[in-house]
Amino acid sequence: MADRDFRVTRLYHPSHHVTDLRESEAWFERVFGRPSRPMAEMTRNAPASDGYPTDYSTFTPISDVLFDMIDPKRYVLDGVQRYASVDRPHLKGFGWYVDGITDAYRSLRDLGVKMVGQLDESTDGDDPPTAPGSPMPIFFTVAEDSGLRYEFLPQIPFPLDHRLAPGWEIPPVSDDDPLGIVRCSHHTVLTDRPERGLRVVVDGLGGTVVHEGRDEVLGARGVYVRLADAVFEYATPDRGTAAYADWEGNAPADTYHSITWQVVDLDRVARHLAAQGVRVRTRTDQTLVTDPDTSLGIPWGFTVAPAPAEAAG
Repeated sequence: MADRDFRVTRLYHPSHHVTDLRESEAWFERVFGRPSRPMAEMTRNAPASDGYPTDYSTFTPISDVLFDMIDPKRYVLDGVQRYASVDRPHLKGFGWYVDGITDAYRSLRDLGVKMVGQLDESTDGDDPPTAPGSPMPIFFTVAEDSGLRYEFLPQIPFPLDHRLAPGWEIPPVSDDDPLGIVRCSHHTVLTDRPERGLRVVVDGLGGTVVHEGRDEVLGARGVYVRLADAVFEYATPDRGTAAYADWEGNAPADTYHSITWQVVDLDRVARHLAAQGVRVRTRTDQTLVTDPDTSLGIPWGFTVAPAPAEAAG
């Protein structure tokens, strides 16, 4: 495989498919203490491309993560609803900003990774596909081949991404933050074939395996990969666990299961969650996990333990 000149610069955003954007925004305001901003804000002074919807998505900044919520019913391109409707919220996928995106595309292609454009058109050329009505390159892996639908696009001016402000750094924990979030610890992908995801994030994109071992809270064996500014856990859950049931419901594809946050005080988190009617499914000395039925379909993790990459030394 030829040497490629590209760099994955940052996690773009997790995508969360929801049934009602306004209700989801209100939940984040109440539980995370964070306001959300609709995508439509971006087009007040610069109209979107003809036919491109702007009412399907809203973004919530949380420490070093830009969280994206999508109503699939509103995401219609060329008259086609591109994502299946959901009857309950769930995490869907994530992607990255890339410098040298054409070389990244070719790196994945050389590995035999299957990719499509934004309209799900196949990509068999030497250059990546572009967004409808735009010269901007954007492409996605195919879940049946890579486990998840991963997204790739160049670093573009994006007013809703708080992390792109000049000189931005992870802010200190605010006394007003009801959860006392320090930063994102890691993102968890459930799979019985971790080699599919590792082919993309390690072999194709240059991520580094920073830890392997048991995840006793989840009930799984995990491989942790650092890529750009984030850590991703590819975990194979034990039969009979809640995580296994979550993955099995989506098999044979992988499942984007959860996001775990480093926090300053677990008791502070537990008190706030209880006050907001969010139940805790699992708690240990260092970590708690919410009941997804009371937390927008996501078993959010909160931990005072070091991030996996830090724990690995």
